[in-house]
Amino acid sequence: MIVIAHLSDTHLDGGSRAAGRTRAVMEYLDGLAYDLDAVLVSGDITDHATAAEYEEAREALDSRHPALLCPGNHDDRAAFRQGLLGEADAPAAAVNQVLRGDGFVLAACDSSVPGEHRGFLEDSTLAWLEAVLEETPHDVPVLVAFHHPPVALHIPYVDGIRQFGEERLAALAARHPHLTAFLCGHAHTGAATTFAGRPLLVAPGVVSTCRLPWEAATGAGEYVHLDEPPAVAFHVLGEDGRLTTHYRVVVDRR
Repeated sequence: MIVIAHLSDTHLDGGSRAAGRTRAVMEYLDGLAYDLDAVLVSGDITDHATAAEYEEAREALDSRHPALLCPGNHDDRAAFRQGLLGEADAPAAAVNQVLRGDGFVLAACDSSVPGEHRGFLEDSTLAWLEAVLEETPHDVPVLVAFHHPPVALHIPYVDGIRQFGEERLAALAARHPHLTAFLCGHAHTGAATTFAGRPLLVAPGVVSTCRLPWEAATGAGEYVHLDEPPAVAFHVLGEDGRLTTHYRVVVDRR
């Protein structure tokens, strides 16, 4: 059994609120009496992409479990590389990373577009992902992560800044049947749908929860719910190859 914890949208900003919610989630994960196969943080690590925020994030997201982080629309590629990957002369190129575990591969793609909130996978990122898939034996499941969902989630504000150009990703998936699922964040709500014939699983937001349109979100300021506790997703790959996802709310006991 392979278990991957998935959190997203910590939006660390130097303040106590985001830091406390992130700490609660990470302490919960590190306190588990189980060694997770990976912890994925799918973007919007910081709120303003400053060096101080990335220093905070580096410490706050440190884990005893193998971890993989990818950027979101609130992140900056060069600052992300400097602060989280330790690259002194960091380029502004897409931040694509892979974690090869025992019996699975987790590929994190950079869907951020510098200076914009929408998402898009650059041709170089798709070429990188195709190479990862080609290098991976077909009996090894590959989970592909990014920040922006490539389909509408029926949340107007989020749908307007989702990942576009998704037909190129769908064509790539059609060539690689061992691409098992897509994992993302950005929506600040746990959700499950499909894309390119695979599960598309959205992690809840750590810093806040997005109100759904039928939850009386009548004004722009009402889309963000600050009182709901943070949550995390657990993606479980069974020995039969079936993927199951559980969502857990995390309560800060301090």
